[in-house]
Amino acid sequence: MNPTVTRGLTLDAGALIALDQPSKAAIMQARLDEARRRGGSICIPIGAIAQAWRGPRQVRLARLIKASDVEVAPMTLPMARAVGAICAAGGHPDVIDVHVALCARERHHAVVTSDLDDLARIDSDLPLIHV
Repeated sequence: MNPTVTRGLTLDAGALIALDQPSKAAIMQARLDEARRRGGSICIPIGAIAQAWRGPRQVRLARLIKASDVEVAPMTLPMARAVGAICAAGGHPDVIDVHVALCARERHHAVVTSDLDDLARIDSDLPLIHV
């Protein structure tokens, strides 16, 4: 996948957590605003929400997952099988990371992540943005 032709952003748990961290919130919001301005889509795999969600005090995260222009990607049975096969083949223990990578690959997205190394091990061609 060519990083210059990405069509949006897929967010992992680290990106979601950054939304509610005072030191990172403005940068994360600017990334989201820029993706939207360019006509890109935003995807959040459901497992990333589970990893990041701690309660209703996460106002920015709550607002983002309710936004009409944000796709919350489910883990369907075919996706679960694909994730499991990749975990088995590559020895990757984190099914959520693999789901994030597959969601981004399907959508031609860059991944906003705090775990550059983990995501790069899953798909070295995936465009990654560190949060």
